Amino acid sequence: MSIMKINLNGEIIEFSEEINLLSLLEEIGFDSKKVAVELNLEIVPKSSYKLTKLKEGDNVEIVHFIGGGLFK
Repeated sequence: MSIMKINLNGEIIEFSEEINLLSLLEEIGFDSKKVAVELNLEIVPKSSYKLTKLKEGDNVEIVHFIGGGLFK
């Protein structure tokens, strides 16, 4: 069995099988509707999360949106 390593927000994580971007988000507990994802310096459209398969050495940056604050 081969181990695949990716860089996720600056941390190396390992997977024992192929994974797509949507599955990654679900596995780490993010709602795909509330994040923006950059893969290897390119923004990935939400409509492509399920089709985007991660590869060894990919760099993934996830930004999670948090609501709140005051408007004056």
